[in-house]
Parts: sequence; C-alpha cells; structure tokens
Amino acid sequence: MSVKFTILGSGSSGNCAYVETAETRVLIDAGFSPRQLRQRLATIGRAPENLSAILITHEHSDHIAGLPGLADKLQIPVYCNRGTQDGTVWALKSRWASKKAPMLELEGTAELKKKLDWRLFNTGASFEIGDISVDTFSIPHDAQDPVGYLVRTRTVNFGFATDLGHMTKLVVERTRAAHVLVLESNHDVKLLQECPHRPWSLKQRILGRHGHLSNEAAADAAEQIITTELKHLYLGHLSSQCNKPEIARRVMHDRLLKMGAAHVALQIAAQDVPAATLEL
Repeated sequence: MSVKFTILGSGSSGNCAYVETAETRVLIDAGFSPRQLRQRLATIGRAPENLSAILITHEHSDHIAGLPGLADKLQIPVYCNRGTQDGTVWALKSRWASKKAPMLELEGTAELKKKLDWRLFNTGASFEIGDISVDTFSIPHDAQDPVGYLVRTRTVNFGFATDLGHMTKLVVERTRAAHVLVLESNHDVKLLQECPHRPWSLKQRILGRHGHLSNEAAADAAEQIITTELKHLYLGHLSSQCNKPEIARRVMHDRLLKMGAAHVALQIAAQDVPAATLEL
C-alpha cells in the first residue's frame, strides 16, 4: 500500500496534516474545529474515528483548536511533550472559560489533563506508532516547548518545520532526511512592516528569533536543508494579511533555480482547502 499525505489546511487560522500508511493514520496538529476537521478528512474519504494518533507541535490555538472534540470524544492518543501538554491544557481551559462553555470551564488543570489520552515524550526522543516512527526536535518559537517532527515510514520520510523564528543547525540536521518537507514561509517582510492591522509589538514578535520565518528566511533555510532525496516541498503557515502565495512561490522558486534543485516539486499549502493528496 502506498503512503498517503494530505495537508488539510495551513495558515494563521489553522494547521493540520494527515499521514496514512498501511497500519497507521495520524494527524500532525489539529488546529481547526472538530467539525472542520471532520469535513476536511471527508474530502479525502477519511473519518476521525479511524485515527491512530494526533501529534501536537505546540499549544497555540491554530494547532490545537480541534483537540477536545476529537481526542476527548473519540479517545485518540495525543502525543506531545510535557510543556506542550501544560500549555495546551491552560489554553483550552482559558478558551472555554472565556466562551462560558459548560464542558470544562469550571474544571481544574488536573481534571483537564485526565480528559485526553496523553502520550508524553521528551523533546529529542523518538517513538513508534504502528508502522511509523517519529523523531522529535526542538524549534525556536514563543511557546512552552515547541517541536518539529520527522515522521518516518518504511518508504518515505515527512519533515515538519513550521512556526519557528529562525533556522537552527538542529532543525537543518533533522529535516535533511525528509523526502517531503513542510516548511514555514509565513510573511513578506515589507507587507508585514506596512500592515495596518498589526500593532508594532506583534510585528516585532513575528520578526523576532522566536517568531515566524519570512519568505526569504524560508528560502535561506531550504538552501541548507535540500538534498537530492527531497522530492516535495510545501510552503506552509502563510499569513493571510502579510503574505501572498504568489510572492512566497516566486521567492522559493527563484532560490530553487539558483540551487539547481529542479528535482523538488514546490507547492503552496492553503488555509481554506486541503491540498491534493500525495501518494508515494
């Protein structure tokens, strides 16, 4: 059976990707509502009831919004480190309390932790889920203990490096084994600086070393990561206000040409619709 990969959506309002092997079906992040996640899985003929696990990169809402409605209700194992668990519990509790949701607003942190089937790992560790293995590595972002993943199947490796303020040697080292890479290309620096909807403090955060990669920074990162083994590069987490798909594509395309990396298929992950499923 071929390995299947679908980015169900990627951007500032929600992030989720799907990997399927003969034995295992996992989500990387669950940043849409449970209803949206179910609808997006349905577009590829899949349902959340058949998921083996959900891997969480960090606790920001665009990566965890759908956790309670899926992982709690269906008892899907949630893989993350302790920092992300603590941050996720706090974020969900605060969110429900602010919305006066009856389900969890009055429960303490300890009770919230009992709601989900947590499978905790130490950052840098590797573990197995069915017939896949997962390598974890630290990334520089303003969250509790954010991680990237290298998901290894028997035939193909998937790298995930989004939500990072700068590229580190560790991230380069871990993602160079990828055949398929999801790399952040969050913003165009000029569009961000001129954006009237972002306060200066937020702009500084995004531009900081624990913020998000610009298009140019993503191209610089790709130049360090890309090997002859990388076949598919997805640009993800594009800002809807401070970037444009055509700008992100042009910057990366020009860099790939300069590198002589014609073997790499470049795609832009969209926020509103799933990408075409990749079968390998």
